[in-house]
Amino acid sequence: MSVTFARGFSAAGVAAGLKPSGALDLALLVGAAGTTATGLFTTNKVVAAPVQLARARLDAGHGTAVLVNSGQANAATGPRGAGDALRATDAAAALLHRDSDDVVPCSTGVIGEPIHMPELLAALPGLVDSVAPDGDDDFAHAILTTDTVSKQATATAGQFRVGGAAKGVGMISPNLATMLAFVTLDAAVARGHLSRLADDVLRDTFNSISVDGCTSTNDTVVVLASAAAGGSPVTPGTTAWDGLATAVGAVGESLARQLIHDGEGATHVLLIDVVGAADENDARAVAKAVADSPLVKTAAFGEDANPGRILQAAGAAGVDLDADRLDVWIGDVQVAAGGTIDPDSFAHGGSAARAKPAMAAPEVSIRLRVGDGPGAARVLGCDLSYDYVKINGEYTT
Repeated sequence: MSVTFARGFSAAGVAAGLKPSGALDLALLVGAAGTTATGLFTTNKVVAAPVQLARARLDAGHGTAVLVNSGQANAATGPRGAGDALRATDAAAALLHRDSDDVVPCSTGVIGEPIHMPELLAALPGLVDSVAPDGDDDFAHAILTTDTVSKQATATAGQFRVGGAAKGVGMISPNLATMLAFVTLDAAVARGHLSRLADDVLRDTFNSISVDGCTSTNDTVVVLASAAAGGSPVTPGTTAWDGLATAVGAVGESLARQLIHDGEGATHVLLIDVVGAADENDARAVAKAVADSPLVKTAAFGEDANPGRILQAAGAAGVDLDADRLDVWIGDVQVAAGGTIDPDSFAHGGSAARAKPAMAAPEVSIRLRVGDGPGAARVLGCDLSYDYVKINGEYTT
């Protein structure tokens, strides 16, 4: 189970004909009356129409249901796109007998292509009729684009349940990603506190994954709390809050790892850990630079333990670091010390040669120490394969 593991939620997914493949492509997640909601959104300045509408509705304190279409991103579609987002959510709200502001739109797919509105509107009655507590699997599949598998996760915190589903395998970079993620919980949490929970627990998690360094126009994370588990409202500083935050974090971490493992054409996941930076922001910038580097990513695809590419990427991160204090490990093997690579590194028995098995692992651990400061961060990346180029070279065809 995923988004309906938390009590008070129902979901559905149908094939509306938005995708040429005929796969599931229209999804609905509905929370009980009184559900609170918040969101995290893309930092891209080219913002899709559904993101603008979703942000406005959530900022105003609305949102008890989410309507998701896949196949068309409804981004760079001008006034038509804004109107389509309104028409879609108005129609869904009418069928659900809720206010229009209570339905939050999300879209994913080809940028510039308007939503196929006749197909969407024709499919809405059947979608609403099929909403059920066991509809989470269809929901999780209907939100996918080039994903090869659905991403679903659950966790518990005492009496509370947390569920989640996500999509995204390309156009993924910190500052969110081309991803849609939905996290549900059945605790009673006021909207302001729910926003704090999302900021404190989920923002860094979803900002720490990078497939290709590209920030999408449609990134959205929606968090909903139904209060269906009963009990008093959960507030910061309490034991219940700490437990709930841990469970929400576990769901977010699981979804993030599933997203990066399904990166378009990915054959290796990169775990980039940076320690010793001046602060967390500097550590994250270095880790992101390594994870985003095409040279590091292609080396990972070729299982080439080349420490020079890692040093180059770290030095170009825009962070004030001392190259003479830069140490690098691939797996358990130190491949650079004090910013220097052993001249015999690539010889038989050298450090790069000994690190090669670590580069062949499904998860490649790369660790950098950049000084003795308190800053530390992890970014999850993946390699850059032939299939990534093929998938994105043929994306609209």
